[in-house]
Amino acid sequence: MARYFDLHPDNPQPRLISQIAEILRADGLIAYPTDSCYALGCRPGNKEGLDRIREIRGLGSDHHFTLVCRDFAQFGQFVHLSNALFRQVKAATPGGYTFILPATKEVPRRLLHPRKKTVGVRIPDHVVAQALLAELGEPLVSSTLLLPDETEPPMQGWEIKERLDHVVDAVIDSGECGATPTTVVDFSQAEPEILRRGTGDTSLFE
Repeated sequence: MARYFDLHPDNPQPRLISQIAEILRADGLIAYPTDSCYALGCRPGNKEGLDRIREIRGLGSDHHFTLVCRDFAQFGQFVHLSNALFRQVKAATPGGYTFILPATKEVPRRLLHPRKKTVGVRIPDHVVAQALLAELGEPLVSSTLLLPDETEPPMQGWEIKERLDHVVDAVIDSGECGATPTTVVDFSQAEPEILRRGTGDTSLFE
């Protein structure tokens, strides 16, 4: 049965954030809010957590997982970014974008796209997500909480608790979350390609 955490959206309780981080460090899987919509998340080294995300979402082996990072210092450990690209990406973060970039050797192989050797990265503009990332001290491997055969992710923490009670270890509720996932921009080729139009303004990359 999943633990349910009711966090203040602007001033999340440090005691509860610490408890959630401990669940993650014990290789738990959580459902948590972001500035776009709810996501599933676990530590990068949690192979079972990745398998559970794939099973819950019905994902294939070529799915791009996302490393949700606290800031650019963390971001830069996991992806290769030219100076020109750095300025372009920095102008759009934190916010509702996921960027597909060539991965560094710091990224576990199981997180990479099998052919392209790329990974998704983002920095969320969400108080609770940021507090959790700061406490954890490492990125969260995440995927949008979009269930198979559904077109929109659930927006309420209590609804997620009811539906995923026996397949996740914790659900974080900090009020209603959005139903629009991030805009995904692929920078792994010479020209940026918008793979998904979501919360982020695509005109920055067109």
